[in-house]
Amino acid sequence: MQPGDPRVADLVQSGKIRLALFLPQYVDDPASGALRGVGTGVIAIEIARALAARLGIEASLLALPTPTKTVEALKHGGGDVAFLGIEPSRAAEVDFTSAVFEFDYTYLVPAGSTIRSCADAERAGARVAIVSSHASALALRRSASRAEPIGSELPDDAFALLVAGKADAFALPREQLLDYAAKLSGSRVLDDSYGINRVAMAVQKGRPGWRAFFSEFVEDAKTSGLVAQIIARGALRGFQVAPPESAT
Repeated sequence: MQPGDPRVADLVQSGKIRLALFLPQYVDDPASGALRGVGTGVIAIEIARALAARLGIEASLLALPTPTKTVEALKHGGGDVAFLGIEPSRAAEVDFTSAVFEFDYTYLVPAGSTIRSCADAERAGARVAIVSSHASALALRRSASRAEPIGSELPDDAFALLVAGKADAFALPREQLLDYAAKLSGSRVLDDSYGINRVAMAVQKGRPGWRAFFSEFVEDAKTSGLVAQIIARGALRGFQVAPPESAT
């Protein structure tokens, strides 16, 4: 892959690659006023900057509230790339590269909860707070769970349902739940999981050149150890490099 690759000539000509991030992939850094990556956002920002450096262009960050808004931005040209869990419903709207990394989904339960496993959280009558458009919620809806999902658009709002006693458990990626657990005394993140999220770079449909180029870059980033190094530097709990494309 070379900067002059015709598959990405239009992107190079634009002078930048626009990475769309959604909550909770980022926070506003009060010291600098810039966006700072959190969890998936840590990897997304570093990979986007490495890709931009490969192409000799800049990487710019777009702050959006939800995955739904992020998909809309990609579809309508408001962003160039995003890091999203590979989901059938999303694949109908955007194209994905091979997976970059993966992590598991589980539940956070409050102090005194009798829920000890995912099976307990998924019994009839259990109330589970979810972030409606996140892959963790999409995976839960596909599962055999008989729990009652209570949806919110933002992670903090879903967490508030658990804190207020309006939900018995909160479903989200493990790494994010560990952060929320620190904010709720006595709460626990369950040891087991109800699914795996495989995260890839997503691009607008109708750009096969971009998708092919980015997929090659992703595979290089995995085999070179770049993705593993980013995970280690960020101390990202529960994150693993996705298997090579040929192994999936």
